[in-house]
Amino acid sequence: MEKVIKKIICANWKMNPLTLKEAEKLVNDIAKNITTIKKTEIAVCPPFLYLEKLRKISKKIIIGAQDAFPGDVGAFTGEVSAEMLYLLGTKYVILGHSERRALGETNDDVNKKIKASIASGLYPILCVGERTRDESHDYFNLIKTQLEVCLSGISKNSTAKIIVAYEPIWAISTTPDRRDATADDSREMAVFIRKNLFDKFGKDATQIRVLYGGSVNEKTAGDFLENGGVDGLLVGQASLDAKKFSTIIKTCEALNK
Repeated sequence: MEKVIKKIICANWKMNPLTLKEAEKLVNDIAKNITTIKKTEIAVCPPFLYLEKLRKISKKIIIGAQDAFPGDVGAFTGEVSAEMLYLLGTKYVILGHSERRALGETNDDVNKKIKASIASGLYPILCVGERTRDESHDYFNLIKTQLEVCLSGISKNSTAKIIVAYEPIWAISTTPDRRDATADDSREMAVFIRKNLFDKFGKDATQIRVLYGGSVNEKTAGDFLENGGVDGLLVGQASLDAKKFSTIIKTCEALNK
């Protein structure tokens, strides 16, 4: 019998909210709204300094981080290692987000972080996405390169731990002259990503969940989940509103038949 892959809704809070009190209230409010959720996995990735407190609030909400350093303990000022995150009780870690890449992070850097995260017991969420969609479709080659380099040297035995999140940069709310992505955009890229993963990992690639991210909200979530060819969503701005984020989770749950 084929294993059913559980859908996941993951929140990326980025550098929000400003205080621990606000962060605790947000998780508590989300938890109150999802007591009946059984078939959908829920993850929240807050800033580092909130991790320890927030992981104790709800058993239904899994806590993740927004980055991880690939080195062990040592002279790495300001860094937080994957091992530290795992020992703290963190499960997921977002890696290769476009905002990190914009600061100079390369595919090779992301590859090192993914390897360190898997070795430490974490489940990496690899973000891939193009800045623009050109008429010659070169953006497919960019995504292919991101997948090839970032997942270089990763064992087939680790595929169940990997999640790939497609986030077109041109659709992110902070991008100048942004435009909305559609479920068709998501499905096209999800098919392409899965093909590349299959080429690399064979049938083991079916264990890798593919998510859509990029200004998804409570109004568009249903279309992406039903028609976007994905196993869940990586939610940014909308995840900072407990009501909106809970609505997205409930939408996912209702579609899990």
